[in-house]
Amino acid sequence: MPQATAAPTLVSTPGKRALVIGASSGIGAALVEELVRRGYAVGAVARRASELQALASRAGGKVVIRAHDVSRFAEVPALFEDLVRELGGLDLVVFAAGIMPEVERHEYDSEKDLAMLAINFGGCVAWCNEAAKLFRTQRSGTLIGISSIAGERGRKGNPMYGATKAAMNHYLEALRNRLAEVGVVVTTIKPGFIDTVMTRGKKTFWLIGPDECARQILAKAAKKKGETFVPSRWWFVGFVVRWIPSAIFRHMNF
Repeated sequence: MPQATAAPTLVSTPGKRALVIGASSGIGAALVEELVRRGYAVGAVARRASELQALASRAGGKVVIRAHDVSRFAEVPALFEDLVRELGGLDLVVFAAGIMPEVERHEYDSEKDLAMLAINFGGCVAWCNEAAKLFRTQRSGTLIGISSIAGERGRKGNPMYGATKAAMNHYLEALRNRLAEVGVVVTTIKPGFIDTVMTRGKKTFWLIGPDECARQILAKAAKKKGETFVPSRWWFVGFVVRWIPSAIFRHMNF
């Protein structure tokens, strides 16, 4: 598979080796660039090899790229091991892969729904399980999952997208509880509206760019936040949404 690295004189430093899954665009790409700016050697994984190559050139530093479809679960263990070896170890893993296809209000399309389930949640499980095994063994590491405020309640707009994010929240909480005893940090990030392909053409508010989102994600993970919103003000929206009675929530059109 294609890869790009900087000059071999750049050596990975303990505490400065990261892996971003879903790195070709949006939040994932912004995280790769921000991590490189902070001196990390970064592994970048995504489906689109050409986008990864452009990202590696743009970011500079040491960026090791691998083209991979996260729904191909059987490939993950060997690919994970290969990347850890190439980076000289691993300290931080971010799962940022996800899709949200357009779904009409009266559309019930199992093919679309199962694709979201495989990529958004199945891919998360496949990659985070590998990270969890490594971090548990070395008794250190930070694992970040990019979820969404959409996982707070079952909305009419895109039932499966929200369901995959709710599943991520549950799974990452369980990993956090399992790994806390060995000093591993697991952070669930729930972004609001971020200026990416997913939000373009949609009604939004409190919109921020992916670069600012990346900085806030890393700041919150550094503070060992367990489950948190980006930007923080979305906490209030999440709180209100969770406490709206079902009899009222079912009449809300979003």
